[in-house]
Amino acid sequence: MEKKHIYFIAIAIVLCLSPVWVMADIKLPSIFGDNMVLQQQANAAIWGEATPNKTVTVVTSWNKKSYSTKANKNGQWELAIQTPVAGGPYSLTISDGKKITLNDILIGEVWICSGQSNMQMPMKGYWNEPVDGSNKAIATSTNKAIRLFTVDMVKSLEPQADFRGEWTPCTPENVAEFSAVGYFFAEMIQQTLDVPIGIICSSWGGTRIEPWISENELKRFDWVSLPDKKEKGELSPQTPTVLFNAMIAPMVGYTIQGALWYQGESNKDEPKQYEELMNGLIQDWRKAWGIGDFSFFFVQIAPFIYPGQGLNSAFLREAQLKASTATPNTGLASTMDIGESNSVHPANKKLVGERLAFLALSKTYDQKGFGYSGPVFNEMIVDGQVAKLTFDHTGNGLTSFGKKLVNFKIAGENKHFVPAEAFIKGSEVILFSPKVEKPVAVRYAFEDFVVGELYNTQGLPASSFRTDDWEIK
Repeated sequence: MEKKHIYFIAIAIVLCLSPVWVMADIKLPSIFGDNMVLQQQANAAIWGEATPNKTVTVVTSWNKKSYSTKANKNGQWELAIQTPVAGGPYSLTISDGKKITLNDILIGEVWICSGQSNMQMPMKGYWNEPVDGSNKAIATSTNKAIRLFTVDMVKSLEPQADFRGEWTPCTPENVAEFSAVGYFFAEMIQQTLDVPIGIICSSWGGTRIEPWISENELKRFDWVSLPDKKEKGELSPQTPTVLFNAMIAPMVGYTIQGALWYQGESNKDEPKQYEELMNGLIQDWRKAWGIGDFSFFFVQIAPFIYPGQGLNSAFLREAQLKASTATPNTGLASTMDIGESNSVHPANKKLVGERLAFLALSKTYDQKGFGYSGPVFNEMIVDGQVAKLTFDHTGNGLTSFGKKLVNFKIAGENKHFVPAEAFIKGSEVILFSPKVEKPVAVRYAFEDFVVGELYNTQGLPASSFRTDDWEIK
């Protein structure tokens, strides 16, 4: 069982400053409460505060089993309870002589979703930026088998013991304020598996990846400047480690099935570093939870016309694609076909949530009969002036759904890319240009903004890609 070192250290500091805590009643972090969902068939950790040196007993209503441990001299305690197969509602009673009861608890599947504004974007949308179909989706969202938890936006230089937030039922008024991507994912998983779903959203618009990684992990990256903890003044949410400390650390140890990530726009000009940081974040969270290589699926940033000067965002999409193959039990949801030239927040969040759900249903829950990935470039074979591209994850072949392939470019040894004539042949793309006698490299949709047109027959889009490794400019 993963020990809550962060939690205990933070509480110990408070105890030193607050002697009244020696008479504390049972107190739980906000991640534990009425309406919560516990991961099914797991040794689920529960921790909190009690009267120092008292025995703490937890009784689970699903099997009437009693679990006990002794609070330490500072009142901190932790234990693990065995959860059954999905079901509920149940209750938990926790006592150290004075008892509290948590009600309406479901047992099912628990997922965390995190990132920046595209993950944070609520079902009701942003000002002047809608979510497609949200009004009907919100109106019909009442579902007793889905529970929602949104972490309040806070930041800290030190790991925190708790954050603000609460488990809420899945009702229209609550869904309207919840992450659209998170909700659509939860809805599809719940309907498909017919089990309760708990979805926890911890996100902050506009943030880079560095604030979401722990200090210990960030020390590996010599280009990241860690904050001076003695420095006074208002913290920026862009400061490395501060969101991990305040919005992730308090729930480390809460048993989960996996995590969803949608972020990258704010790091688009540093693709080489981002690829390493993305892998670092995944490893960091897995190490913190201590439950193995749990599922971690993320969304590729969508095409968009970024204002001002900056690196072509296709390089960041490439970094995300590479990261998705570098770490076990990960996957990438491509959004090449839903970007909007004038908005960095694509309205079609339902498609994003569903593509994440395809990944989870296939790779986490071992469901069969459908695709979970768009075509992924495998190999280029050159024959004279013609280049032939092969792909993985082609399903029953490739398709453009009747559109002309306009996003392929080809280059010779001069490294000058020109538009290519391209067509689909089975599971391959054949392309050439009269201007290129000897093809050396091909790129697909490798621009800030394009509308991708290459899919497999399962309707999942290919990521932008390049066959070259020429210097990023």
